[in-house]
Amino acid sequence: MTPDERAAQVAEIDAAIAELDEALGETSLRGHLTPKERDERPRRKRSTRRRQDSPDLPRLPVDPRTVGRAYSGRAGKTYRPSMLVTLTLDSHGPVHSHLRRGAYVAACECGTRHGPHDDLLGTPVDPAGYDYRRAALDAIHFARVLDRWWQNVRRAAGWNVQYAGAVELQRRLAPHAHFAIRGTLPRRLLKQIAAATYHQVWWPPFNEPVYRVDKPPVWDVDRQAYIDPKTREPLPTWGEALDALEEPDSRPAYVARLGRIDARGIEQGTKDAERSIRYVTKYVTKDLTDQARPRSDPQKAHFDRLHAELSVLPCSPTCANWLLYGVQPDGVKAGLTPGRCTGKVHQRSTLGFTGRRVLVSRQWSGKTLADHRADNRAWVRAILAGGMADTEEHDQAADDADGSKRYRFELARPEDPDVPPLEHRLLRAISARIRWRTDLDTARLRTAAVAPSSDQPAALAA
Repeated sequence: MTPDERAAQVAEIDAAIAELDEALGETSLRGHLTPKERDERPRRKRSTRRRQDSPDLPRLPVDPRTVGRAYSGRAGKTYRPSMLVTLTLDSHGPVHSHLRRGAYVAACECGTRHGPHDDLLGTPVDPAGYDYRRAALDAIHFARVLDRWWQNVRRAAGWNVQYAGAVELQRRLAPHAHFAIRGTLPRRLLKQIAAATYHQVWWPPFNEPVYRVDKPPVWDVDRQAYIDPKTREPLPTWGEALDALEEPDSRPAYVARLGRIDARGIEQGTKDAERSIRYVTKYVTKDLTDQARPRSDPQKAHFDRLHAELSVLPCSPTCANWLLYGVQPDGVKAGLTPGRCTGKVHQRSTLGFTGRRVLVSRQWSGKTLADHRADNRAWVRAILAGGMADTEEHDQAADDADGSKRYRFELARPEDPDVPPLEHRLLRAISARIRWRTDLDTARLRTAAVAPSSDQPAALAA
C-alpha cells in the first residue's frame, strides 16, 4: 500500500471500531472485551527433570485396578490385606517427647523421662536453635507434598492406589497425615518413595525481608504501584520477579520434603483393623488444632513463635507479605497491609496448613457418583419411611435396576411449550429442597424421641 491508502484504511477501521463501541454501549454489557490485567506473555514452563539430590523412583505402567494384590492361604481362603500409613515432616529441632518402649519410658534428649501429660511435651529443647522458618514453610506446602507423594506412589506401585485419611497436628505443631490404603506395598518401596518426594516452590527469593512491618512500601496512586518510601521508585512487579527465574542457574525459593514414614499391615476382621479405623476417623469431626492446643506457658510460647513466623511469610503469589521482600504481589492493588494477610495460612486455627483435612481418593469406595446418589436416596427414604416416595420428583428419580428402561430422557429446549420459565423452575427447586429438609428434620426428631421410649421398659425391668 501507498502511505495514502494505508492512512485511508486506518481511518475506515477507526470508524468501524467507533460504530461497534456505540452498539455495545446501547446494550447491557459491562466491562471490557479483553481484560486489562490479562498477561499476554506465554505460559511459563518448568523442567520436569528430577533433582540430582533425590533418589530415582521405579516407574511402572499404571494398571486400572484400584485394589491391591490378593493372597491365598493354606485352607484356600483368599486374603486381601490393607495398610495404615503415617506421613510426617522432617525434624526442625529436638523437642521434648514421651518415648515409650512397651512398659519402659525412655529418656528424652533433655535427659528427663516425661509423662504422657507433661507440660513440656512438643516444645523445643532449645528454642533458640529451633528452625521455626522451615517449620512454617513445611506447614504451608505440606498439602502440595502430599499430592506429589500420591502421584509417586501410583507411578511406582503400578496400580491406581486408593486411600482415605485425615491430617492433624502433632504436639510439636507440625502437620502429619494418616492414610488407609486398599492394598499393600513393600515398606522398602514406601520409604524410597518418601525419600524421593519433594515439592519445589518457584517463587522469587524471600530469604531476608527488605522492609519492616511498621515501615512497608507505600501505594502510589499515579503509578498504580507500590514504591520504596525513600527512593520513590516502584518495586519490581510479580512478572518481572518471575522473569529473573528464567536464568539457567536459578534455583527454587524453597524445597519441601517428607520426613519419617510409618507403615503397618491391616487384616480384615481383626482388632488392628477396628483400631486403625477409629484412629483415622476420630479426627474428621475435630478442629485441626484441637489435639495440639497449648495448655502451658512453654507450649503457648512455642505456638506464638510459630504463628509469628507464619504471619510474615508469603502464602501465595497474591499475598500482601511479598511487599516485605521487595516484590509487588500478583494482581497488585491498593490497601494491602503486609503482616495482616487474610489468607488461611496466617490464622491461628490452621497454623499454616490450608489444604483439605479429610482426603479421600475418588475411587476409594469402588462406587460411581450415580451409586452414591442412589445410596443417599435410599437412606433418605428409609429415614422418612416412605414420606417422600409418592412425590413426582422422586418417582422420576427412582433408582430401580430397570430405571433406564422405564424412562426416556432428552434435553429440554427453552422454546419448548411445556418448559416453564427459569424463574419458576428455580423457585420450584428451592421449595422442594426446603420441604425435603423440613421432612428430614421432622423424621430425625421423631426417631430421637422414639429411641428413649423404647429403652424405658428395659430400664424399669432392670
